Amino acid sequence: MLVSLHVKNLALIQETEVLFGEGLNILTGETGAGKSVILGSVALALGGKAEKDMIRTGADYALIELTFEVTEPVRCALEAMEIPMEDNQVILQRRVMPSRSICRVNGETVNVRALRELAGLLIDIHGQHDSQILLQTKRHLEILDGYAGGELPTVRASYQECWRRCGELERQLRENGLDEAARKRELSLAQFELDEIAEAALTAGEDEQLERDYRRMVNGRRIAEALGAVHGLTGYESGDGAGEAIGRALRELGSVVSCDEGLEEFYRQLSEVDGLLNDFNRAVSDYLSDLEFDGETFKNTEERLNYINRLKDKYGRTIADVLAYAEHRQEELERLLHQDEWLEKKRGELAAARKQLEKKAGELSALRRKAAADFCRDMQAALQDMNFLHVEFAVSLTPKGSFGSDGADDAVFMISTNPGEPVKPLASIASGGELSRIMLALKTITARQETIGTFIFDEIDAGISGRTAWKVAHKLGILAKTHQIICITHLPQIAAMADHHFYIEKNAVGDSTATTINELNGEESLQELARLSGAAQLTPGALENARQMKELAEKNK
Repeated sequence: MLVSLHVKNLALIQETEVLFGEGLNILTGETGAGKSVILGSVALALGGKAEKDMIRTGADYALIELTFEVTEPVRCALEAMEIPMEDNQVILQRRVMPSRSICRVNGETVNVRALRELAGLLIDIHGQHDSQILLQTKRHLEILDGYAGGELPTVRASYQECWRRCGELERQLRENGLDEAARKRELSLAQFELDEIAEAALTAGEDEQLERDYRRMVNGRRIAEALGAVHGLTGYESGDGAGEAIGRALRELGSVVSCDEGLEEFYRQLSEVDGLLNDFNRAVSDYLSDLEFDGETFKNTEERLNYINRLKDKYGRTIADVLAYAEHRQEELERLLHQDEWLEKKRGELAAARKQLEKKAGELSALRRKAAADFCRDMQAALQDMNFLHVEFAVSLTPKGSFGSDGADDAVFMISTNPGEPVKPLASIASGGELSRIMLALKTITARQETIGTFIFDEIDAGISGRTAWKVAHKLGILAKTHQIICITHLPQIAAMADHHFYIEKNAVGDSTATTINELNGEESLQELARLSGAAQLTPGALENARQMKELAEKNK
């Protein structure tokens, strides 16, 4: 559930905060007051496209912050994204600046893609033009599958795995069905590459050791000069080395240690320093002895390193990559040597995979036919509740003659809204107002499959009025019993159904204009209903009409 919305410096909004409640949250206001900006800010916070001209004039940035109370699926998603949670709350924040935007979830910076992924679990925003998806017949199968639920998603996933397997086998057969001349050329190349890699007798980590040795040899003179100086400065033979100085200090301290027991700890510590320095000095001397090498050793190291680097340029970035490439080429060599047997085996695998694909496609189609019958029954009942005086709804589920990623079916929604008229494709006959009602009917029957807790409707009342508006209001009230609904409307019938009523208005603030939003109390809500009903003045009659409208809405909830 969306608990709160905080917006600052966005378009006409200077700063405002809204606390939403459970059930049906209605937003009303004069045309142009900024109602869509309020809900647009929600979409922006959830990863929508940000433009610099969204920032309020004179401001350096725009800020949108959403607070949600979430369910277990969202908690699991946040854990997978390694985002901390406290008290079942998620706070999404987006700061939009002229050159970039910063997104945060519970204080953790995330990218826009992660924000959109999370948004899909939190909220469903239905804008003024989203009913148009009903005109896209390619979406009808997706809607039907979403309605079906049950075992259909599992069967569909199994089908898609078979479909991918068939595609992979077809690709392998297509790419590897070589004629004899091409097979011999490929065979020769594979054998050459394997021989070249085998001849190198590579060992894991060899290149790294060679690079260390080569770097040491190339810089041998600098290393020798530096370590020679270090050896003298820390030694015991040059006359002014640190070892000699510490030795003298030890002798001086030893001459008086018997005079005071407190000096024994100093003597012990200095003795340890002397021992450590002595060990260090000997280690430097040993390193200098090992640093000596002849020109032949340097040449061999350089040549071996160059040889390995050439192989890495051809076959992989590391020795492990080169060896893995050799293993892959060995498999290809075996295939080329026994191409006929390999092709026969793959054809057999493809035949078995296609048989399994047909079986899964049949199971998927059967589940869809069963779901389509229930879907049509539920949609017809929901549409009748939407004041369609006569309506028939059907799903045309037909074979498409081939296997695709979504199965072997085509689905088209069919409808008739006039007595005696046969059902026809919805896309060819539905008007704008009808589409809005059909979409709302669809939402009410698919809500039980939704894990999303909040639905936003931006002017779903487009193209409707009168009795039909009451029907739509009733459906929104039903949906609000199980989900949080946030709805922008111009119709008093829908506004009367509100559990929480907010008024959006635009006012002059100094030399600029600002949009604000406030929740209305009971009497203020009645006044707004009267205004929405077209009353030029708030007369007692207009207010009484609004009160009756509110009472009727309460009875129908």
